[in-house]
Amino acid sequence: MVKNKTLKGVLLVGLGASCYGMLATFVKMAYQEGYTTAEVSGSQFILGFIGLLILNLFRKKSNRQEEVQISKHHIRQLILAGTSIGFTSVFYYLSVKYVAVSIAIVLLMQTVWMGVVLEMFLDKKRPSTQKIIAVIVTLTGTVLATKLLHDSLIIEWKGFFWGLLAAATYTANMYSSNKIATEISSSQRSLYMIIGGAIVVILFGFITLNTAFQFSIFIKWGLFLSLFGTIIPPLLLNTGFPLTGIGLGSIVSALELPISVMMAYFLLAEKVILEQWLGIVLIIAAIVFMNIRLKK
Repeated sequence: MVKNKTLKGVLLVGLGASCYGMLATFVKMAYQEGYTTAEVSGSQFILGFIGLLILNLFRKKSNRQEEVQISKHHIRQLILAGTSIGFTSVFYYLSVKYVAVSIAIVLLMQTVWMGVVLEMFLDKKRPSTQKIIAVIVTLTGTVLATKLLHDSLIIEWKGFFWGLLAAATYTANMYSSNKIATEISSSQRSLYMIIGGAIVVILFGFITLNTAFQFSIFIKWGLFLSLFGTIIPPLLLNTGFPLTGIGLGSIVSALELPISVMMAYFLLAEKVILEQWLGIVLIIAAIVFMNIRLKK
């Protein structure tokens, strides 16, 4: 029974991570059709909010059992924590605008060492040797995966800047989402957090959009991006992680990295050299190493 639950959790987390891995490629394709970051992220969050609202209303009617009542304090906390989702989407999609998808996803994966640093400051204790080794391996893999050692490489610093900002806000999101109102259902938590994200995205749109909003984005890309970036993955991950545990779940969620690179390779014809694949393998190895329990 335990093995079946674990396997179910692995499948759920793997599917959720794979959904996230597809996003950047489709955002890049939307850019090629002339859509802006504000239009892409705005359509994703607006439709995502509507979808989660409908899901919660349907769930409330069909669920006969008493649900845990959420306090106003927790609602405010979840909305505030959800702003990090909005910032992550905006920063990540801006990064994809300037650099290849295969590089943007590697920058996002800097959450591996950023999480360790955040933990060190919040818990006020030195990270374990295991985590320090994982950070070193991650940084080595990043240098290879982003082709920083190539003399001929023209680095688009805007892409790197936005990518690292996305990793920082993603780290904050992962930390806060595992601490706030964990006793309520995943669909409720996702709904309130998406409100916070939508506020950020809508404000970003008001500030940056200089032309008329292209409402065709909702039909062409918005529905797809909301399903595979806002509605399905959080539900899968929030359901799967309790079954796998944080350690195994984190390892399986690393699937997002190779899925993203392969999607870009096949659909965008992005060139991915052997050195980059080696870097990606090192980053995944670091995630695995950091989340396994070593025998004393």
